[in-house]
Amino acid sequence: MGVVIPLEESKNKQASVKPLVDLTKADMERVNQLILSKAGSDVQMIPEVAEHLISSGGKRLRPMLTIASAALFGYQGDNHVKLATSVEFMHTATLLHDDVVDESDLRRGRSTARMIWGNQASVLVGDFLLGQAFRMMVDVGSLEALDVLSGAACVIAEGEVLQLSVAKNMETTEDDYLSVIRAKTAALFAAAAEVGPIIANANKSGRNALKSYGTNLGLAFQLVDDALDYGGKAADLGKNVGDDFREGKITLPIILSYRRGTEDERAFWRDAIENGNSNDANLEKAMGLITKYGALSDTIARAVHYGTIARDALAPLPDTPWKSALLEVIDFCIERVN
Repeated sequence: MGVVIPLEESKNKQASVKPLVDLTKADMERVNQLILSKAGSDVQMIPEVAEHLISSGGKRLRPMLTIASAALFGYQGDNHVKLATSVEFMHTATLLHDDVVDESDLRRGRSTARMIWGNQASVLVGDFLLGQAFRMMVDVGSLEALDVLSGAACVIAEGEVLQLSVAKNMETTEDDYLSVIRAKTAALFAAAAEVGPIIANANKSGRNALKSYGTNLGLAFQLVDDALDYGGKAADLGKNVGDDFREGKITLPIILSYRRGTEDERAFWRDAIENGNSNDANLEKAMGLITKYGALSDTIARAVHYGTIARDALAPLPDTPWKSALLEVIDFCIERVN
């Protein structure tokens, strides 16, 4: 069951990441080579597990943000490639850990590493990739960049624990939910965007602009992802529609529907999420309630709001192809619901 979620302002031209992909292509090829090199190990299982996830078709948006944000401030050198690779390794490690915590079977349409090699291997390979990420950060020699990325790693871990604490709890508020996604998703987007101007020796306002851009892009990105779980297609999601529901994840569409529902409807949500009665029939009913209370369109409205903040963050910077590409990424992230 899919739901088409119209945006209030439709554009004639579909937004795309292609401008960003084209601009970062040469440097991203170097990132990909470094990924393969640094994911290597004499312990055979490590490159096998890493390669399984690294080669699974992700857009590598976060490392592209690092490349683009450095270029935006005229950076000349090689350290942006090392930092972009560090960012991708941090992201890959969190995915490996996430799939264990969430007991996920699919990731981008393929069996998760934990389904093939088990939970222990997934966690430990994730730890290896984090270690390699920090080694590359040290190679760069920027204490400020190391501070930003290591801080993000701590915040992401806090977000994971916070998500566990609110899991399957229907009294979770929208503020609780935003705290989770700010930590789990937005923190790495923010760090990926901020380290570029750091190594380019940009001033504080430039750093703050990219940090704000990354934070709000990350929030918009995750809000759309959570809406897509109830209004997307399995082929686009890389997982089954309704997986968040089946796993008892409390996301904004559920929070809004629960708050706006009748007492009987709230009882349904408590039974489905807290008691784990998340069968297909209940998923169908859940999607009906989400539609009834406009929870998807309101979730997307929140995403548009954060996208606007991200756009405003870049407004004072000079107009360049790099800036235009970063702005189009905002629209692309939000328009995925169409």
